Amino acid sequence: MEKRYNLLTAIAMVVGTVIGSGVFFKAEVVLKNTGGNLMIGVLSWLIMGLVMIICTYTFGIVAGNYEGADGLVAFTRASCGKTYAYYVGWFMTVVYYPTLTGVLCWLPARYFGVLIGGDVWGNPTSAPVMTLSIVFLIATYAMNALAPKLAGKFQISTTAIKLVPLVLMAVVGTVVGLTNGQITYNFSNIVDPSVAPTTGLFAGVVALSFAYEGWICATSIGSELKDAKRNLPRALVIGAIIVVAVYVAYYVGLAGALDSAVMMENGQEGAKLAFQNIFGQVGGAAIFVFVIVSCWGTCNGLTMSACRGMYDLAVDSDSEKLKMFKNVDPTTGMASNSSVIGLLMSGLWLVYFYGANLAPAPWFGPFCFDSSELPIITLYLLYIPIFLKLMSLKNLSGLNRYVMPVLAILCSLFMCFACIYTYKMKVVYYLIVFAVVMLAGTFFKGKKA
Repeated sequence: MEKRYNLLTAIAMVVGTVIGSGVFFKAEVVLKNTGGNLMIGVLSWLIMGLVMIICTYTFGIVAGNYEGADGLVAFTRASCGKTYAYYVGWFMTVVYYPTLTGVLCWLPARYFGVLIGGDVWGNPTSAPVMTLSIVFLIATYAMNALAPKLAGKFQISTTAIKLVPLVLMAVVGTVVGLTNGQITYNFSNIVDPSVAPTTGLFAGVVALSFAYEGWICATSIGSELKDAKRNLPRALVIGAIIVVAVYVAYYVGLAGALDSAVMMENGQEGAKLAFQNIFGQVGGAAIFVFVIVSCWGTCNGLTMSACRGMYDLAVDSDSEKLKMFKNVDPTTGMASNSSVIGLLMSGLWLVYFYGANLAPAPWFGPFCFDSSELPIITLYLLYIPIFLKLMSLKNLSGLNRYVMPVLAILCSLFMCFACIYTYKMKVVYYLIVFAVVMLAGTFFKGKKA
């Protein structure tokens, strides 16, 4: 595939895929999970940010040591063998990319509904909101499948756009909050003291896994990135640092914009109220349009990876069943068959997301799990063998060979423990679904995988 992307695009993909939806979507969730304890909330943002920085740095080491390996599947094959790489690729293609893309095409539709207001548009699973979700899904896939260069430029543009509301809230919200005492009040008053700090911390960290996730998707354009061996590690680390700084600053600014109790009570509409409280009705609504575009940019970043999921899997396999996904369209330079599968899988997971969140009677009974969080925790578990393999490479320094891989493994285990602590039995039901999906992957596996 064509070397069409530079370092700026890769950084934009890291920042643009991570930032843009979860920071708005999960801010009030963290407040609820911590009982409005802002100190525990900030600690949750910092801990999850540290996990991201450690893991991105360690993957930068991986990217720099396996020459010719581009993307998570190729990294896994180079370090852990073809069989393990196949199942990691299958998970990414069938579960990880499409579950997140399904949620992310819903988010801009959801926030558009918040902007419009009213009983119908204000309902997160109403017919208009879900219909608009489908429109976002199809439009984004069409752009990526038919005009991949345009999709890359769109990613850079939306990355710049999505920083506008975050930086404004971080700066203006903090100044206003310090001036009128709102930040001091929110930090010194816990809305729900019955929530234990430990419980709130673990629940906050797990919720933020969605807000901090997506950086691994930047590795999917490795084969299309100029000087990938040098630029991919740089993009991962630089992007991670930018994300952490922006997130913490935004969360503090939010504390200066609105009472925590009001934010918790209004759910996903809390972000809109916060912006209007600082910038007025018209100004707040105008800035909230940037929030919608920001969410769409995040959707585009995940879609860039989802379009390439089956292609990455096919080129690493000798399976006749996957052979058709190796095709690259000579006109668009894009793996069109892989894009179609990405669209179908994302559509199916969007249906699951709708059914699992349909109140008061969700469709799937005990198998209704949070598709924006649990698949992410699984990925951290799958990272561990890759990190372990780094410790056997004798050409690395002590820091890169032992310290960073060990820290990355500890971060991954921490994420798994936090997930089990928070979701308990729901983890078991999710793992049943995970096992069935992985078992289905054996049908498509080639003889040498």
